[in-house]
Amino acid sequence: MSKVGIIGGSGLYEIPGLRLTEERDMDTPFGMPSSPYMMGELGGSELVFLPRHGLHHDLAPHRINYRANIRGFSTLGVDRIISVCSSGGINPSLEPGSIVVLDQVLDFTQGARASSFYDEHEVVHIDFTEPFCPELRAALIGAAGEAGIDVAGSGTYVCVNGPRLESRAEINLFSSMGADVVGMTAMPEAALAREDQICLANITVVTNRAAGITGQKLTTLEVVENMRQSTERVKALIKAMLPLIPAERSCPCKDALKDAGM
Repeated sequence: MSKVGIIGGSGLYEIPGLRLTEERDMDTPFGMPSSPYMMGELGGSELVFLPRHGLHHDLAPHRINYRANIRGFSTLGVDRIISVCSSGGINPSLEPGSIVVLDQVLDFTQGARASSFYDEHEVVHIDFTEPFCPELRAALIGAAGEAGIDVAGSGTYVCVNGPRLESRAEINLFSSMGADVVGMTAMPEAALAREDQICLANITVVTNRAAGITGQKLTTLEVVENMRQSTERVKALIKAMLPLIPAERSCPCKDALKDAGM
């Protein structure tokens, strides 16, 4: 039975047909993850859920222990992760409610967050040319087509530290750099998964227009409401993609540490 990790909000635990079987506390050499891991079964897959912001959504993006979260998945035997994020839309074609299967990332959190497992006694440089697993991305895009769920099959996510929202000038800069969406949680999550040789794909939901695009004040209420309305489509997408995940990994993620050390 394949074991797939899912990082996102608590609403994802309610996928039709999902049977939760266990709640597992985990300690790691990097501290405690955001919450206990929720174990469940759906079809032929074992799912391991983790609410990124904690059970009560009380962890701001810059306070999340990303290293503990990813290492906990690794310790539990998870070798594939689907990460679900909310984001602000920069690309005018991405309306609130749009779902994007990311293929690239710009990281503006470096130096502000612990972003590597190898920051003391080893020097490791992983290849991050393609930040998200091509096999999992293909499964998500294929599932969207089969399930009739409209998704953008590519997009660049710019990750900022938060917790404040962005200025208009920052959004203009990010737009000029080719960013399609902006958020606070995709990094260093994706890089840490690669360091642990875990495949990771990201589904991001556009919950609002980014700063300065509409001329209106941004509110967290808008973000929460649009994410809530999109949750059913995200759950349907995840359910549809599980049977499309190859039984054996043939992507580069599984060999990410090969020739990466000094």
